[in-house]
Amino acid sequence: MTTLVSALALALVAALPATQAPAAALAPPDISLTNVKAHLTQLQNIATANGGNRAHGRPGYLASANYVKGLLDSAGYSTTLQSFTYNGATGYNVIADWPGGNPDDILMVGAHLDSVTAGPGINDNGSGSAAILETALEVARQSLVPTKHLRFAWWGAEEGGLRGSTYYVSNLSTTDRSKIKGYYNFDMVASPNPGYFLYDGDDSDGVGSGPGPAGSAELERVLADYFTSIGVPTRGTDFDGRSDYGPFISRGIPAGGTFTGAEGTKTSAQATLWGGTAGQAFDSCYHRSCDTTSNINDTALNRNADAIAYAVWTVAAAPAPVVVWQDTFETATGWTVNPSGTDTATTGQWERGVPQATTSSGTKQLGTTVSGTNDLVTGRLAGTAAGDYDVDGGVTTIQSPAITLPSGSGLRLSLSWYLAHGSNSSSADYLRVRVVGSSTVVVLNQAGAASNRDGAWSTASADISSLAGQTVRVVIDAADASTASLVEAGVDDVRVTR
Repeated sequence: MTTLVSALALALVAALPATQAPAAALAPPDISLTNVKAHLTQLQNIATANGGNRAHGRPGYLASANYVKGLLDSAGYSTTLQSFTYNGATGYNVIADWPGGNPDDILMVGAHLDSVTAGPGINDNGSGSAAILETALEVARQSLVPTKHLRFAWWGAEEGGLRGSTYYVSNLSTTDRSKIKGYYNFDMVASPNPGYFLYDGDDSDGVGSGPGPAGSAELERVLADYFTSIGVPTRGTDFDGRSDYGPFISRGIPAGGTFTGAEGTKTSAQATLWGGTAGQAFDSCYHRSCDTTSNINDTALNRNADAIAYAVWTVAAAPAPVVVWQDTFETATGWTVNPSGTDTATTGQWERGVPQATTSSGTKQLGTTVSGTNDLVTGRLAGTAAGDYDVDGGVTTIQSPAITLPSGSGLRLSLSWYLAHGSNSSSADYLRVRVVGSSTVVVLNQAGAASNRDGAWSTASADISSLAGQTVRVVIDAADASTASLVEAGVDDVRVTR
């Protein structure tokens, strides 16, 4: 078995450069279906030689992780075999960083590598693992020089409840998590009776859990553009928490990805849209011993592998935006509290300062900022009780100094934010960010709810090109319009880019 794996590793990396020379970003490549299927054959061989599966805690999983790591090491990646413990057994994540790119602007691409104990897991999820592996190797072959830092991941113990990815995200510092600006997840991308689903980042379907964190819509749009370019219609699939995007979106990290269907039944409408057989499962071998190399739709695998490469090249190698204006709040730049003289909040007014953490059934005011030591915060002091300096009595507003926008398109305002509240809140409470010129662009309008919400930094952005050539101001409002609600909010790193 070792000889077979080593021989394939040599063959697949033979075309990789010995050193990485600087090169301009190339057009997204056509990923070799032959190479992707060769990886699947090796994963099948590993399972066959190790009791028929590649499950967490079994020898077939570690052999799979070592196979992936060996290829990436040979290709010039900096790789880590991150260990964790679940259900009394050691599990492993394979984390691979490609040299270069902005270390504060990371794009991650991931897939789970483990199978269930019942079978070898070739569609679920050898398909996603092999497709991102071959994409990673193509990055090396083409000496891609990304503007973002590019990180690939193969997760362990997904079948046990997203254990590997949860361990990874949970053990990152707040600063390191904030550097991950997007995560693409690919789980089951070659189902034998396939659909073409994209994670519904913008909640355009209006189904289930709502949109992903800000930025998810853009990740979805890139994949949609690819499938549109090849004439393949797509449909949304909800962020229902069944795959490894879950720990990322729970921490406010934008996510996207593709999915070709699991045990669900293909409808007549879907069969008309995509072909295949109505009334049958997308993958009738889901979590069964028959999930072998015979359980793969080559067309779906080829399309999805190319879509992955398109997303990596489009997102990771996109030109870095030019900063038109920014404020990290480390120095005073002239923001005005209650600019119209109409605020009603009696405590918790906006201020620039070093925030003090508060807790009440979880963290409410964050004592950490996204960068530096200062942010904009509603009542920076902690007090004796969590509600001593929270927003009370109505609305508090803060307005930026005047910002002169250049003419032309491509202007975007982005910021980091959080809104925290207790279960005594309601939809009347809110955090709102607007850019005001001759018209108004709403960047964020986050309402409260009658449920506990802890503070966690998220990002938001909006196209403000409609205000190009104008002098504008950023206006930020927070409101406690419910009776005796606990409301805290923060904003950091506001910037306009082109």
